[in-house]
Amino acid sequence: MDKPRMNSAARRLQNRDRLEADIVAEAVRMFAECGYEGTSIARIAENAGLSKQNLMYYFPTKQALYQRVLDDVLDEWLERMAHLADAGQPADVLRAYIQAKLKFSREQPYASRVYALEVIGGAKLYGEQIRDRVVPVLRRDIEVFEGWIAAGRIAPVNATHLLFAIWAMTQSYADFAPQMALVLDRRLTRKDYDEAEQTIARMVLAAVAVA
Repeated sequence: MDKPRMNSAARRLQNRDRLEADIVAEAVRMFAECGYEGTSIARIAENAGLSKQNLMYYFPTKQALYQRVLDDVLDEWLERMAHLADAGQPADVLRAYIQAKLKFSREQPYASRVYALEVIGGAKLYGEQIRDRVVPVLRRDIEVFEGWIAAGRIAPVNATHLLFAIWAMTQSYADFAPQMALVLDRRLTRKDYDEAEQTIARMVLAAVAVA
């Protein structure tokens, strides 16, 4: 294939990737604001500047688009959770984990809310994927805690419930940000997230008796 044809093919692929990314970005916002049942393909297409027919060329059903949205959300969420598996001092590892989870809440609030709504609704459409991908990560993280406990590096703790508590504390800054904004009478700022990180880290490190 000559160079002009290769360039043309590369441009088409690039345009397709860009269009898919635009569709997914709008879908994340709509699913977060309206839930799965309250979101329509037609509305997503309209907001993305496309015809419904054009959107369905890329995602033939609403469930296919929802699946793609949650796949992307889970990919990034699990990448942030990987901090707990890193080698290092428990205090440093835990601070990095909390920081990564809060950063996800700050940078991807819609993504966090879509995931939360799916779980609150009983994970009817995405439960199998959560079971297959999240549960093994949770078990790996529990093993990290158990290794620290066995080595006397942290105090004995119920690792499962401590991780649940960390998830709840960090994800609330995305899932319940509107409520927080009502209480504060303003939107959350970077300073709020920084102070939340310090507060959560102090609580977690105190729970495992790490200075």
